[in-house]
Amino acid sequence: MQPTSTPISRRTLFGLGGLSVGSILPLGITLPEVLASEAGGGSHQQVNVIFMFLQGGASHVDMYDMKPAAPAEVRGKYNPVSTRVAGLQLSDQLPRISAVADKFSLIRSAHSYTSKHGEGDVHIMCGSPVDKNLQAPGVGAVLSNQQPQRAAVPPFVHLGDMKHPAYSAPGYGGFLGPAHNPFLIDQNPNAPQFAVKEFDTAAEIGVRRLGDRKRLLKSLDAFQAAGEKQLEFGFVQDRFTERALSLSTSRQAKDAFDLSREAPSLRDSYGRNRVGQGMLLARRLIESGVRFVTIQGYVDTGIYAWDHHWGIFPHLDRQLPIYDSSYAALLNDLEDRGLLDSTLVITAGEFGRTPKINAHARGPGRDHWGGCFSLTLGGGGVKTGRVVGTSDKYGAAPVDRPVSVADFVATVYRVLGLDPHAEVTAQGRRMQMLPAGHAIDELF
Repeated sequence: MQPTSTPISRRTLFGLGGLSVGSILPLGITLPEVLASEAGGGSHQQVNVIFMFLQGGASHVDMYDMKPAAPAEVRGKYNPVSTRVAGLQLSDQLPRISAVADKFSLIRSAHSYTSKHGEGDVHIMCGSPVDKNLQAPGVGAVLSNQQPQRAAVPPFVHLGDMKHPAYSAPGYGGFLGPAHNPFLIDQNPNAPQFAVKEFDTAAEIGVRRLGDRKRLLKSLDAFQAAGEKQLEFGFVQDRFTERALSLSTSRQAKDAFDLSREAPSLRDSYGRNRVGQGMLLARRLIESGVRFVTIQGYVDTGIYAWDHHWGIFPHLDRQLPIYDSSYAALLNDLEDRGLLDSTLVITAGEFGRTPKINAHARGPGRDHWGGCFSLTLGGGGVKTGRVVGTSDKYGAAPVDRPVSVADFVATVYRVLGLDPHAEVTAQGRRMQMLPAGHAIDELF
């Protein structure tokens, strides 16, 4: 039987304006069902993930794998500059990231089986190719399945709706079922009135009325118990309903989403924009107990905001400073709070861009390129300040230490202590979490 609820635990719900028993949450579930989804518990290795998804395919040759000796139609307009790590050069558009290059490691030889949006999105978040019948689950979904938590927060969160209309949503539960889907927040955290409105109490329902409902519920339960013998699931549902009522007036969870509690100077360092405030929100969620947060790494004309078939440099002139400040601020902030060693920070797109700049009528651009791209992993106990793999003189193909997307995902599995070979039965078939891929040993 397929679950029907998104796994949302109690801290997320503590006082987010309060809730009534029948309040409808994402995917149509009610507050008691949310609390029921938390049941199970269990211990886990406390390593968390913040994944900044550069959806659309960020240009590796303009950011992390510069080719200054290549012809002009390859090297682009930016120049390489030295970083905090000896011998490592990055784009001159990334000065803040260059200053914290010792806090992450760079993979320059990643490659994907696909250069298609949708397919690549799903692939980078689960490590397996797209399967329209039995899609492999995202890493966050596997985390919530293998390391169920008692913390009163969702196991993982998506900041931004990243679903391609023709493919399943990337990072979702797949054959583990909808109970392991992320909790989706699609509001702009930089908006003045940002709030997670799904959990707001109806204005007319106050504390006194919630108390009246609680007393009425107890009376009805007593009447039912006197008239018939309830099944075990009935008792379980009653307990969740009772807890739901008890939590309805608390404001504890709402605090995790309240960016006004942060110092204005810190908010400024992240950047007063959707990405920067999203990264800051991710840090707050990790502090509150969320294990896996995925952030949509830019939003302007659509979800594929790094898809620069045309006008690549005017686009990057706007986007790279936002990426630069938000990523560097997150790494520094996590380190200052003692959270960097327990938080793996990833930045990656689903693929890279063609080395050769095209002659698009709307302005030069770069097209999709799954043959070679770059990604970063920092914190989380991995070795940092390292470069894994190299690409050829144009950034078109790996020439040393190729890293497949499955290898990248296997690395995240190892960091989190997940079992890639664990199996479940779905639609009568035994399905393995991650059938392919080997963790990048150089990072451990």
